[in-house]
Amino acid sequence: MDIRDRLVDLEIHLKGDLGGRSKSMSYDRSTIPLYNDPSDPSSPNHKSTFPSASSFAPAPITLQGHRHRKKSSAAQELGLSNPGYTRPNIRAYSPVRPTRWSIPIPVPRIVRKVYNGTFHFIRKTATATANNTVHSNLNTRRIRATAKFKKSQPTSLPKIIFITLLLGFCTLLYVLLVRIYELHIEIALFSRKFVREEVQPVKPLAGCFNRPSGDYNVTERLYGPKMTDLHAGLQMRFGLDCYEFAGTVKMTLSRLDPGKNTCSNPFFATQNLATSRLILWSNGDLRANPILKGYLEKYGQGDDWAFNVRVVDVAVLARGTELDPELTNRKHTTAWVDGDLIRLLLLWNYGGVWVDMDFLLTRDLGVLLEHEFVTQWDCYDKKYTPLNGALMHFFTHSPYLCEAFHIMATDPPPRPHSTDWGSTLYLKLWRRLVKGGVRPFKILPWCFTDGRSCRLDNRLPDPFKEDVKAGIRWWEAQSDEDEGGWWSRSSDPSYIGSPPPLSRALSQIFGVHLHNQWEKSFPEGGWVERLLLKTYERVLEGREARVFRGHGFKGLGGREEKHE
Repeated sequence: MDIRDRLVDLEIHLKGDLGGRSKSMSYDRSTIPLYNDPSDPSSPNHKSTFPSASSFAPAPITLQGHRHRKKSSAAQELGLSNPGYTRPNIRAYSPVRPTRWSIPIPVPRIVRKVYNGTFHFIRKTATATANNTVHSNLNTRRIRATAKFKKSQPTSLPKIIFITLLLGFCTLLYVLLVRIYELHIEIALFSRKFVREEVQPVKPLAGCFNRPSGDYNVTERLYGPKMTDLHAGLQMRFGLDCYEFAGTVKMTLSRLDPGKNTCSNPFFATQNLATSRLILWSNGDLRANPILKGYLEKYGQGDDWAFNVRVVDVAVLARGTELDPELTNRKHTTAWVDGDLIRLLLLWNYGGVWVDMDFLLTRDLGVLLEHEFVTQWDCYDKKYTPLNGALMHFFTHSPYLCEAFHIMATDPPPRPHSTDWGSTLYLKLWRRLVKGGVRPFKILPWCFTDGRSCRLDNRLPDPFKEDVKAGIRWWEAQSDEDEGGWWSRSSDPSYIGSPPPLSRALSQIFGVHLHNQWEKSFPEGGWVERLLLKTYERVLEGREARVFRGHGFKGLGGREEKHE
């Protein structure tokens, strides 16, 4: 049989302009494997006989589907795209030839490009010569092209611009936040459920002011004339405003020098021992303590005493209140060891002033005792914790405390390590009082007892740091003296005329709150040692331990005391 020569024309259609650049191609002239091809030696239908001419007659072509392995296109790998290109179907079909033999067709293996352009596809077309029509497949194969990009040399200009802009932004931020504006940031997390259920609702009063105790005169305590006013109506955050306002609370007695707190010294150095007693309450017997034993021998002898140590009996103190264990089936016994409850029960039974042990008293508290009060937490006036009970005063069987016990008995138990029976309780009570038309208790301004809880520019220096690190320069700047001059003077703060600002502020406020930092020590030569500790020692050395008549065996609020 005569077999006409065939011309296999390979057309390479390159989409995109090559830009006149050189192109290099390598060709693989190996036989293209054909599916269902008897001439394939690996095929079970392989025959070595040469095909007849009838095999070239037109015949229907059947295509057997073959799924190629899915590969990402070069356009996806290189991030290139061409709007005029229509991506072929990934599920392409491999051709099946009707002939029994394979035609070696040179196929470009790799098309390499050196520039960023479109992708190239190869279309192989087989045509017959001598007007003999030969049906062939249109085999469109996608050639995976790899492009090599010329790496451009990095330039330093963008880096210079970026660094310049960054430095300019930092400089502008410094000028705005340090030189022009003051940045105050405070972050506090509160449970929305707790605020919604326990803080925001205002429940009615229990009616304690309608049935007061015989020991409490409501008209006199709430509406009677007062010698002093304890709240200025402003937060007093600027400069020395709060300290100057504290100085307006005049003493009816001779002013005493500031005092020191090494357990009990502040009380004996600052308070009038003729009208005051100090009772140290504890959940265990501390009378054998060597330090307290010395105070007991000096101030606690005889029928009339100025100092005593006692053990707290919560069940006895709560008797007759809504917190009575017999009435509440000991519902709150797990929280009774907390000082927030003990201080309220002691004031309910005996009246007087509760002072935490971490206080350095600086003035006689007697001038404040015509009011019932708690203290402001700090100068920031926190939304949900604005009040503090570290120093508080209430009279015996005060209706304020009766209403507080009602809140404690009817509201959910306190959460562990929370201020639910402290600051949150005082806030609830204050809001219920004003809603019920009752004049609320007073609130001492923050600097009266806690001058450390404010901004850096007007709070008291840190008592546990050296003067330079404690923030004392601001106080030096308030003085009319030469800068730092009065700090180099003698430790004696008894000045003629107007004293330096810090010494004057300490003589106007009523105490310094240390916030349970007794494990720390005061630096030698610091402002606490110079202006407080040494002054207390000098006062106590010159004061004789006296036994004051007239107390009898009465409690702080007139309740009969029982001694074994």
